[in-house]
Parts: sequence; structure tokens; C-alpha cells
Amino acid sequence: MKTLYIVRHGQTDLNKQGIIQGRGRDTDLNNEGRKQAGQFYNAYKDVPFDKIYISALKRTQQSIQQFIDLGIPYEKLPGLDELGWGIFEGQPSTRATKAAFLKIIREWVAGKLDTKFENGESPNEVKLRQIEALQIIMGHPEEQNVLICMHGRAMRLFLCLLIGKPLTEMEDFPHQNLVLYKVTFDGEKFEITDFNNVEHLKRA
Repeated sequence: MKTLYIVRHGQTDLNKQGIIQGRGRDTDLNNEGRKQAGQFYNAYKDVPFDKIYISALKRTQQSIQQFIDLGIPYEKLPGLDELGWGIFEGQPSTRATKAAFLKIIREWVAGKLDTKFENGESPNEVKLRQIEALQIIMGHPEEQNVLICMHGRAMRLFLCLLIGKPLTEMEDFPHQNLVLYKVTFDGEKFEITDFNNVEHLKRA
């Protein structure tokens, strides 16, 4: 039995401004993001985590740093990085950029999973590196409670990978900053036991 606590990182200024970050933007949490990190820590600090896995981007480490400070071992896995949005990363949020974003999401949902922005990544490419990351995470059966901090779009793809849904159904997983998905593995299959949980963000 293994339980994965999968969270998205806390808010950054680019999140607040509606600007796409992606794999190529190594941004910091803002004040709200740090508050969210504290709220999550206060709610889950008593869970006996055996290991923490984060992406190579610092906003994930900043989101769960208080757990690391407890002495829980952690590992950076680039396979957990956000999808690369290529030339659209960091661009101002305009009608044109929003339209391009919605268009490519529609194409992915329609099954065109190799489609990507210039210099970016496709869902199928992200899946390949996530499979490698998952093999590392699941290769340690002694780690029964695992905390994973990653990114919005990548998390949607990762959840599809875990429970065997096609990537075209990625939009079935809503999220916001520091949301929690809890997934259990019984030795044969993964099951989502806590879906889009934000209760910890409602606490002072």
C-alpha cells in the first residue's frame, strides 16, 4: 500500500496575472503562495511522510519547504516539471494569447496529443518523462506516504497516467494553487481517494 499526496505549487505573481509559466519560468511564490504553503503545512504536518518528490523548479520546493525542514528526505525529479509552453511562456495575458491557449487545449482534448507550441512540449512528450519519474517514485515500496509537489497542467497529465485515463481527459481534473489530490496504490492499481481538496486553504 502506498499513498501519494499530490499538490500543485502555491501562487506566483505570474499565476495571479494569468500569465503562462511553464517549464521555462523558474518563478518564486508570492505572499499569497507562501500563505497557502503554510496552510497546507498546518493541515498535513502530522502525516508521517517517508519521502518528498518535487520538480526541478523552485516554486515546488518553496511550497513544501516546511516539510523538508522537518528532516523528511526529498528528491528533485525533472520529470515532474510543468509542461513547456514554448514561445508563450511569460507572455502578457492578452486576447490573442488566451485564444491560442484555448485552441491548443481543444486540440489536445480532441486527441491531437503531439501538438505543441513552438519550442514547447506536447502532452505525449510530458507523459514519457512522467513515466520515468513514476518508476522512481514507485521503485521504493518502503516509502508508504509520499508527498509530491508539481504543476497544474503536468498534474492533470500525471493523474491521467496514474489511473489509466487517456490524456484527452486531462480537463477532468480541476485545480488551483496548493490543491491536493490523494491517490492510493493497493499493489495493483491507483485510486483517487481525495479529489481537488482545498479544505486546508479555508483555514486561517
